[in-house]
Amino acid sequence: MDINTTTGLFDPSKSYEQNMLEGPFVPAGTKPYKNVGVPSYDFFGTPVYSPFGIAAGPLPRAKFVRAALDAGYDIITFKSVRTRIHPCHSNPNVAPLDIDELKTGNSQGPITIKPQFSQPLSLANSFGIPSLDPAQWQAEMKKSFSLLKPGQAMLVALQGTDRGEGHQAFVDDHVLGAKLLRETGAKIIEIDFSCPNEGSPELVCFNAPVAREIVEAVQANVPGLRLIVKIAYFKDKQKLRDFVQQVGPLVAGITAINTVPAEIVDQEGKQFFPGGQVRAKAGVSGNAIKYLAQEMVNELSQLRKELDMDYTIIGVGGVLSAQDFHERRAAGADIVMGLTGVMWNLNLAAEIKASI
Repeated sequence: MDINTTTGLFDPSKSYEQNMLEGPFVPAGTKPYKNVGVPSYDFFGTPVYSPFGIAAGPLPRAKFVRAALDAGYDIITFKSVRTRIHPCHSNPNVAPLDIDELKTGNSQGPITIKPQFSQPLSLANSFGIPSLDPAQWQAEMKKSFSLLKPGQAMLVALQGTDRGEGHQAFVDDHVLGAKLLRETGAKIIEIDFSCPNEGSPELVCFNAPVAREIVEAVQANVPGLRLIVKIAYFKDKQKLRDFVQQVGPLVAGITAINTVPAEIVDQEGKQFFPGGQVRAKAGVSGNAIKYLAQEMVNELSQLRKELDMDYTIIGVGGVLSAQDFHERRAAGADIVMGLTGVMWNLNLAAEIKASI
C-alpha cells in the first residue's frame, strides 16, 4: 500500500529548509486530540497519559511540537541540537527502501531505494543532524516548553560535535551543550552517542570509557539535570554489557536504538545521496530495523535485572503500529517512541491510546 507523504510532520518531496518553513502538513480542520481520565504513566517524574512519544527527529521548532501535542503525543523529543549552527545535507534527505528486514546490525549495504513510500515502511535518511544557532533553538525550545499541558512532557536531545580539536574539546562540547539546554529550563536531556549521520569513525556508545567520561563531565558541570543516553545496535553483546556496567549506574535512562548505517544505492547501483564519501552511508529506520530494536530492548531489560540497575528503557526503532508498541513494552521498554512511524501517520498516538 502506497503512503501519502504530503500530510504529516515532514514532506520528503521538499527540502529540509522548505519543511522547516512550510511544515508541518496537518490537514486543515484537524481537531486536537482530547485526553480523558487521569495521566497515570510516569515519564521521569512527570505523569503522562501514555508511555508513547516521538523520538528525536522531526521537531526542530515550536510549531512542530504544537502539532505533535495536538495529535495526542504526550511525550515529545525536541530535535537534537548542537552548540553551533550546523547545516543540513543537501536534498534529498529521505528515501524509501526495497527491504523488509535487516538481519544484522552491522553496517549494511548496498540497499536499493524503491520508487514509492509503501507499507511496511522502511527508510534511509541522511540529514547530517543539522542544528539552528543556539540562540534560535533556545528560543524555540522555550516556546515549546510553554505549550505543554498537564499530562505532557518534553525531552530535549543533544548532539555533541567532534570538530577535530582533540578529545577534551569533544568532551567540553557536550558540557557546553548541556549548559545551553539547561538555560531553557530543561531538566532531562538525551545525549546522542549513536548517530551514523554524525560521520565519526566510531560511535561514542561503542567506546564505554569515553561515554562515561562525557556523562560524568556533564553531571559535574551542569547540576540539576537527569541524563538519558541514546545508543546504537550492539552486535557484540559483551561490549553492550561493558557499556551498561560503566554508564548504566550514572544515567536515568537508556534509549535504544538509533538508525543502522548502510550503503544506499539507486536502481542503477550508484550512490543515491549526493556528497561523496561524507554520505556514502545513511541511516536505515522503520520496519527494516524493528527486530534489531526489539532485541536490544530485551538485552537492556535482562542486563538491568542481572546487574541490579534501575535505568529507564526507552524503546525506539520500527514502531509503526499499536502492535509494535505493545511488543516493545513486552520486551521491557518502559517508554516507547516512534519516528519513522509518526513522520506521516499523525494518528499513531491515537491508535496506540485506543489499544491500551
